Amino acid sequence: MKLHNLAAKYSTTALELTGKLLFLNKLICSVVKTMASYGGGDTPIVIDGSELEGGGQILRNAVALCCLQQESVKVVKIRAGRSQPGLRSQHLTGIQLICDICGGKLTGGKVGSTEIVFQPSKVRAGNYLADTHTAGSICLLMQAALPCFFMGNGPGTMSLRGGTNADMAPPVDYTVMVFKPIAEKFGVKFDCEIARRGYYPKGGGEVFVTVYPVKQLSPVVMLEPGNVTRIYGRAFVAGVLPIRICHEMVQSCERAVRQDYRDVPVKIDVVKEQNCVGNACGIIVCAETDKGCIFGASMLGKKGVPAHVVGKEVGEMLLNQLCHGGCVDDYLQDQLIILMALASGKSSIRCGPVTLHTETAIHVATQLTQAKFTVNKISAGQTVIECEGIRLQNKNNI
Repeated sequence: MKLHNLAAKYSTTALELTGKLLFLNKLICSVVKTMASYGGGDTPIVIDGSELEGGGQILRNAVALCCLQQESVKVVKIRAGRSQPGLRSQHLTGIQLICDICGGKLTGGKVGSTEIVFQPSKVRAGNYLADTHTAGSICLLMQAALPCFFMGNGPGTMSLRGGTNADMAPPVDYTVMVFKPIAEKFGVKFDCEIARRGYYPKGGGEVFVTVYPVKQLSPVVMLEPGNVTRIYGRAFVAGVLPIRICHEMVQSCERAVRQDYRDVPVKIDVVKEQNCVGNACGIIVCAETDKGCIFGASMLGKKGVPAHVVGKEVGEMLLNQLCHGGCVDDYLQDQLIILMALASGKSSIRCGPVTLHTETAIHVATQLTQAKFTVNKISAGQTVIECEGIRLQNKNNI
């Protein structure tokens, strides 16, 4: 009888042990699968570079987010739908800059590559140089690398060379006048010094950027646009172009904005660039509200387009940004998505219709982080982007 009871006891113990082992095995498999899906270990997260907007933005955001989270990423079908698919010199320069900043490893890093694998290491404070050797946008280099320093062990300084004002990219003036003050609401700290302006086709511009690490980014709520209190900007000519072009742009821009804002002060500076490479002209105009919102519109002059037409179009662009009732303009939306994803809590930002660039930025951030985004339509042409950030913390002593 005792022997029977003893056998039954050990049989039950064996079954319990087997059950525990099976449970432990499932748990281990689940952890391994989760690590693989988030790029843990040697298995990179795979991002399709042809989805949605399908341009360089996917690449920049993917590499920056993976650098910050110390996760490997594989980007395939890079710019697959473009007339020249794959990496261009500008994209490659941006990725190599991030590799330098974090001592990472890049596979497939050559012009024309449609697939890369990026394996980051720890971000290191220091001085870094990135040169497109073309008129490729300095601001797009900055967009890629700037977030990486947030979680660094000290200030990082970048010398960025290329085009300061380029088509299909934000001008450096927009970064300083619009992006910087709004990014500072998240707790971001960086200085930007324009040493030399550079224009198409040679580039040759140089901008020094110093980024300061933070412990954590703060969430931001911008739901009230407020009333416009001032309109200001900058019109410039460079090289051999005459200063009268500036005056024509400014006058027509002012006439345009006065249609809706007759009593608001307007001050647009006229500048003849002295330290620059190339011939160019352009204008940027901003509107600031009593709720701390800043909207911007800009345009480069083009051969055959009269200066007064450029000024008028920029003024009308600004009015269009103001009339949708949001708190940020269409050009800033997508640039804030990474900041919202990293922040320590819930951010809510009211804007106009969500742009394709913003949809793409949200898509990439959702794939690469556990940030939770929702886009709520509140009226015709108005939306609120909400995000519960991942509360990423800087583990360095800063």
